[in-house]
Amino acid sequence: MKTLPCIIPIVLFIICSIPNIVHGQLTSTFYSESCPRALSIVQAAVEQAVAKERRMGASLLRLHFHDCFVNGCDGSILLDDNSTFTGEKTATPNNNSVRGYDVIDTIKTQVEAACSGVVSCADIVAIAARDSVVALGGPTWTVLLGRRDSTTASFNAANSSIPSPASNLSTLISSFRSHNLSPKDLVALSGAHTIGQARCTSFRARIYNESNIDTSLATAVKPKCPRTGGDNTLSPLDLATPITFDKHYYCNLRSKKGLLHSDQQLFNGGSTDSQVTTYSTNQNNFFTDFAAAMVNMGNIKPLTGTSGQIRRNCRKSN
Repeated sequence: MKTLPCIIPIVLFIICSIPNIVHGQLTSTFYSESCPRALSIVQAAVEQAVAKERRMGASLLRLHFHDCFVNGCDGSILLDDNSTFTGEKTATPNNNSVRGYDVIDTIKTQVEAACSGVVSCADIVAIAARDSVVALGGPTWTVLLGRRDSTTASFNAANSSIPSPASNLSTLISSFRSHNLSPKDLVALSGAHTIGQARCTSFRARIYNESNIDTSLATAVKPKCPRTGGDNTLSPLDLATPITFDKHYYCNLRSKKGLLHSDQQLFNGGSTDSQVTTYSTNQNNFFTDFAAAMVNMGNIKPLTGTSGQIRRNCRKSN
């Protein structure tokens, strides 16, 4: 099949905020009276962090994903190990990989100064993910709020709940469905890989052993990722526009330039090929679906009401 040319328009597709949106037990107006400055504090801190290091935008987005996929969006990924449990930070999908904890700490300190004991760490992570996408040129959406923080974390759940970069399409679909996310959500959320970087250990097998990979991509990244050694050497997930949130990830897949095995599975003769094609030719469509999927993901098993707590320090329970 002939690959269509992929032009990248500079677009900011806005999902308008509707003040009284409610999704599950979360609401868009949760802090409007109790901490009206919360969202502006998070936005300013994220913009500063991303301006200092563009990669941080991808890291904060990923932090939200890795939090929500392990027992829900409850801030558990932020907890340090203690005498009662081993946390999620050293689990295989997170160790030497997930970043941004210090940015969340900074935001939490600033929010606590404005309204102590009101805004959860889980909500801060959700807001920061949205603001990171916007800072890198992507869509905005109404972040639904009201999550509370867990008092514990699970090393084992982190190891089992986050799909591996070696996953096949059927495994990815099953993993997302287990979190009430559809295959459509899977393809849209995977577009987050239009920004960020991956470690050599995550894509070595693909560039040396797989045939459905563009030769120029494999040649470009092999010097950074030898057959042995260099496990933590980084390569952009999207070599074309690595720090711009756009549709180019999907263009890459259509040209067999998905860096991870799990990425290329979305366009490999399977059920998700047509959605990839749509996004590769219509960035607005991608932005709309990504925003909706982020809201869906943010509603995975939130702690609300009297469950959990509002942690004053995101790294430990009160």
